[in-house]
Amino acid sequence: MATAPPSTYSAVTLNINGEKHTLTVDHRTTLLDALRERLDMTGTKKGCDQGQCGACTVLLDKRRAVACLQLAVAAEGREITTIEGVAEGDQLHAVQQAFLDLDGYQCGYCTPGQICSAVAVIEEHAAGWPSAVTDDVRPEAGPPPLTPDEIRERMSGNLCRCGAYVSIVQAVARAAEADAAARADRAEQGTEHEGAAA
Repeated sequence: MATAPPSTYSAVTLNINGEKHTLTVDHRTTLLDALRERLDMTGTKKGCDQGQCGACTVLLDKRRAVACLQLAVAAEGREITTIEGVAEGDQLHAVQQAFLDLDGYQCGYCTPGQICSAVAVIEEHAAGWPSAVTDDVRPEAGPPPLTPDEIRERMSGNLCRCGAYVSIVQAVARAAEADAAARADRAEQGTEHEGAAA
């Protein structure tokens, strides 16, 4: 008696933008297709479908990932943030605001992936991660200056066919400055709270 072949479908629960979504997917379903086709979250764009353009960039556990190469079943149990989840309610993220203020887009197709990537770039830089153009990669050197060359290198996985790169680099730089100021304020408030508790 022959046994039935194993199922090629599984029920997965995806934690997307703080909400859990349970769905049954073919094991070959990419996270991009699950987001767009199954959950109607169309902010994440399908560009090349080969991991080369960055249009489908999302954050997995706060790190960049191209959703077209990530299987949905492998994303179970991870924190997924799409462009729809970057803002805090009605308050735009600093990166979103900088893209708006500095026209870091033209047609807008690549913008969701650019913004998700920029959010991660700022976190990576603040954590001291070097890039291919970082001069001093020693950990004790701390984060390198976030120069236009650093930003271009760190954002190089995201293509813009309209050529809005100059504005994108400026927007990332402005958002990074706002993030650094916010971190300094939080650190100062933490020091004040520690002093008051003593």
